[in-house]
Amino acid sequence: MNAAPTLGGAVLAGGRSRRMGTDKALISIDGITLVERAVGALRSAGADPVVVIGGNRPAIEALGLDAIDDIWPGEGPLGGIITALRTVTTELVAVLSCDLTDASAIAVRSVAGALGDADVSVPVVDGRAQWLHAVWRRHCLATLESAFDDGVRAPRDAVSPLRVAQLLDGDPCWYHDADRPEDLPGQ
Repeated sequence: MNAAPTLGGAVLAGGRSRRMGTDKALISIDGITLVERAVGALRSAGADPVVVIGGNRPAIEALGLDAIDDIWPGEGPLGGIITALRTVTTELVAVLSCDLTDASAIAVRSVAGALGDADVSVPVVDGRAQWLHAVWRRHCLATLESAFDDGVRAPRDAVSPLRVAQLLDGDPCWYHDADRPEDLPGQ
């Protein structure tokens, strides 16, 4: 009997938050920052280790979270995913954005459970793949690095050589992100 693959996690916090007007990772809802919510969801799903990639490292570390610099800051999410796969050495790596308003362990486990024999599992909401809530096999690293070297910056444009599993029946609330102030709960 094969052991279940190990799961690690990473939260991408390196975006510029232009539409929000303030650092999204550090926005607090009910006393918990968005980055803490994402890290907590990963940990509750069994991910170990969990790191935060990019963003305001001193502020993130002040929250007691493990933070590392994005190898390619300002170059888009694919660089952050590559940084995560280089850093987290588990077989599977769940990568979440820092701006999820309802990050959930159930969502992480559901996406991981949809992986099967694929290389990456991604939830799909209203026909759109949610690449910043995906679970990657670490062996995808070389393919993603090659695409990045060719100028690709969006995950969706880097996955054509990979086997992609889609989770179609997840709760859309699990993947809701806050890009603007009006996207936050209670706004």
